[in-house]
Amino acid sequence: MTHAQSGPQDPPPAVRPGDLAVVSGGTKGIGLELSRALLKTGYRVVGLYRHDGSAAADAVDQLGDGFTAIAADVSDPDQVRRTAETVLTGHGVPSVLVNNAGRNIDLPFLEMTDEAWHTVVQSNLSGPFYLTRAFARPMLDAGGGSVVNIGATTGIRPRFNGVNYCASKAGLLHLTKCLALELAPAIRVNCLIPGMIDTEDMQMRVRMAPPDHRASLFTSIPLDRIGTPAEMAAALLFLVGEGGRYITGQKLIVDGGQFMW
Repeated sequence: MTHAQSGPQDPPPAVRPGDLAVVSGGTKGIGLELSRALLKTGYRVVGLYRHDGSAAADAVDQLGDGFTAIAADVSDPDQVRRTAETVLTGHGVPSVLVNNAGRNIDLPFLEMTDEAWHTVVQSNLSGPFYLTRAFARPMLDAGGGSVVNIGATTGIRPRFNGVNYCASKAGLLHLTKCLALELAPAIRVNCLIPGMIDTEDMQMRVRMAPPDHRASLFTSIPLDRIGTPAEMAAALLFLVGEGGRYITGQKLIVDGGQFMW
């Protein structure tokens, strides 16, 4: 028995302005800037947040029409299912899913508690799994789209006192590749990895670092500065837009050349 040869096929269309984007952790920090950039490009955006209602309210005030904030703990599979139903019923099927929400609880390995391990791994690794699982089938039925997982450089190079965080982000890199294989060709899945980005958390970490370490942080970056949330957002728009339509299963590191992996 012979099989008909399949010629080149047209790629699925890149996501279009007017489509829906869901951004977990989308109401503050880098997530807020990602939501803002998607809105400016023309997407309707649902930003998920875990508990900070005041930040969510501020985000709604800042971003205005087209942005909706919904409370959801992505580490809880039942909450994720209910949230997905709410989004699908009230807003439609997303063509962009950004898995940005995460937790960080630093402790030395020998002092790492079950709770600290479980909380971080559930949020940073299981959360993207739960959210992508909830939206993947509707996205496939609607013609596809793009999933972007927000990783961390410590998912590639370890650090002290972060075994839970580093392990979760390393797992997220491999989850990205597995999802890219299984959801292709209609859904592209990539990992966007920030280096040193100018956020409140990064400013606090730099202020708390010893002076000699603070100086070394900046001399290790070839572009001689830390990045901005807007530059992270620009990289996201590349991955979900026309420029990224032949890119899947990859990691894009926005770090000013600090690691060059």
